[in-house]
Amino acid sequence: MAQEYKVKGLSSLDLKNGDKQEVEIEGVEGGKALILKIQDKIHATGANCTHYGAPLAKGVLTPEGRLTCPWHGACFNVSTGDVEDAPALDPLSKYEVFEKGGAVYIKADEDVIKANRRFLNLKCSASNDQKVLVIGGGSGTLGAVEGLRGGGYKGAITVLSKEGYRPIDRTKLSKALLADLSKAAWRQPDFYKDASIDIVQAEVSSVDFSAKKVFTKGGETYEYTKLVLATGGTPRWLPSEGLKGDLGNVFILRALPDAQNIVKAVGDNGKKIVVVGSSFIGMEVGNCLAGMKNDVTIVGMEEAPMERVMGKKVGEIFRGLLEKNGVKFKMGASVDKATPSTNDSSKVGAVLLKDGTALEADIVIEGVGVAPATEYLKDNSAVQLEKDGSILTNEAFEVKGLKDVFAIGDIATYPYHGPGGNGSPVRIEHWNVAQNAGRSVANTINNPGSKPKPFIPVFWSALGSQLRYCGNTVGGYDDVIISGDTKQPSFVAYYTKGEEVVAVSSMGKDPYMTQAAELMRRSKMPKKSELQKGVDILEIGIPSEIKI
Repeated sequence: MAQEYKVKGLSSLDLKNGDKQEVEIEGVEGGKALILKIQDKIHATGANCTHYGAPLAKGVLTPEGRLTCPWHGACFNVSTGDVEDAPALDPLSKYEVFEKGGAVYIKADEDVIKANRRFLNLKCSASNDQKVLVIGGGSGTLGAVEGLRGGGYKGAITVLSKEGYRPIDRTKLSKALLADLSKAAWRQPDFYKDASIDIVQAEVSSVDFSAKKVFTKGGETYEYTKLVLATGGTPRWLPSEGLKGDLGNVFILRALPDAQNIVKAVGDNGKKIVVVGSSFIGMEVGNCLAGMKNDVTIVGMEEAPMERVMGKKVGEIFRGLLEKNGVKFKMGASVDKATPSTNDSSKVGAVLLKDGTALEADIVIEGVGVAPATEYLKDNSAVQLEKDGSILTNEAFEVKGLKDVFAIGDIATYPYHGPGGNGSPVRIEHWNVAQNAGRSVANTINNPGSKPKPFIPVFWSALGSQLRYCGNTVGGYDDVIISGDTKQPSFVAYYTKGEEVVAVSSMGKDPYMTQAAELMRRSKMPKKSELQKGVDILEIGIPSEIKI
C-alpha cells in the first residue's frame, strides 16, 4: 500500500524546466528517486535505468519529456514512465510528489521504490482471430512481442525460434561468455506463458506469402495474419582448411550453445587462444578470455582494430586497452589455414598466417561477421533478396511488394534518415536497432496508419573501458575529430563527412553520446568547423521538434 515518504535534504520543489535531481528517500533502505520538471510540471520517477541501472540524473532530458539513459540509449517518457526506445524493457516507476510542512514527500509503495521499476504485466488470453507469427528469437523479436502486448494487442502471438529458448541478452555472450540461460534470459518462462506468447522450437523451411502460411523443417504449418521476419544473422566461417568447421575446438559465437561450448573447451583456463577477426565480437570475447588468465592473440587484417568503421586513431585506443589486459595482436595479417594438434588430430593445434607465422592454439574463435539468415527465402519468387541476402523494407519495416509482412534486425535493409543517410538503404547489425525496429513494427500493427517513430542507431561495447556509439557511416566519413584524452581514455570522437557529423563515439565521457543522438534526431548537431572551434555539444539546448 502506498505511503508517504520524506525526501532527504529537500525543502521545496523549486526547479526550472529541464532540471533533474536525484534524491534519497528517508525510511527506505537504498531508496532513491529522480525529481524532474518539464513543461512547468514536476515529476518523480525511479532514479536508475531499468536496463542496467545507469543513474538517470546523468542522462539527457528533452523539452517534450524524453529521458535518455547515459549508457546504452534507453529512453523513457517522463510523464508515464513508459519505455520509448530500446534496450530497456521495464518502464520507470512513477511517484506522486508534493510539498508539505516545509519538506518534500513522495507517495509510493516501498517495494516499488526498492525495485526502481514498474514491472510489465502483459497477462493476456488471446481472444480474437488475429495471429502474429514471428520467425526468430532475438532482440527484434523481444521488441516486437513485448511491444505488441504492451500496446494492447489481443490476438495470438507465436514465435518460431531455431534455438528454442526464450529471448536472451546476447550482448553478454561475447562480453562475459555468459552461458547460463537462467542468467542470460530477460524474462522468466511464466512471463511469456501469462502473456499468451508461445515460443516454439522450430526451423522454418519456407513461406507461402499468398496463402499466409509458414512451413517448418519438422513438417508443421503455421498460419498468420501478420508475419514478422526476425531471423538475425548466421555467423560466417572462414573457407580455409581447418577453419570451416572441420577441426574441433574451433568456434563461432552467436547463440547460447556457442558460449557453452567455448566455456567447456576453456575449462580451467590457461589455454592458448587465437581469435580470428578484430571485430567487436572478436575483441570482446578475446578481452574476456584474457581476463580469465588465458593466452589470447587476436588476428586482424586492418592496421588497427575496427579501423574501417571507427578510424585508425580510435582503433589504436581499443588495441591499447586490450593489450593492458594481456591480449596480443597480429594486425595487417591474413590467415592461411589451421592445422591439427599433434596430441589429437581431431582438434586444432595452430593457426598459420600467410606470412608464415604459426600461432599455437588450443582454441580458435572466429569473429569474421555474419550473413543475413534468409536461406528459407532464397528460392521464393515472391520476395527478391538484396545482393547480401537481406530484405528491402520501407521506413515502417514493411517488406516491399508483400502485404502484412515485416522484416527487422540483421536481415533488414531499410531507409536511413539519420545524419548523412538521406534515405539510403542500410543494414545495421546492432542490438538496439533490431529491438527498436521490433517496437516500431508492434506500434504499426497496433495502430494501423501510424507514422513510424524515427530513432538513431546506438551501439556499445566493453573493451576495457565502455564504448558508446551513435549514428551510422552508411555514406562513409572523411575525417575524425577527437576531443579529450585518448590515453586515459576519456574522449569523444566525431565522424564527419564534409561539414556534417554522421556518427559519434565516446569513452569515459557520458552523456556525450546520448546528447549527440538527441541532437541528431533534431538535425541540431554542430558542424565540423564549429567543433574544431571548441563548441561543446553538452551546452547546446535540445529543441522539441524531431526533424528526421
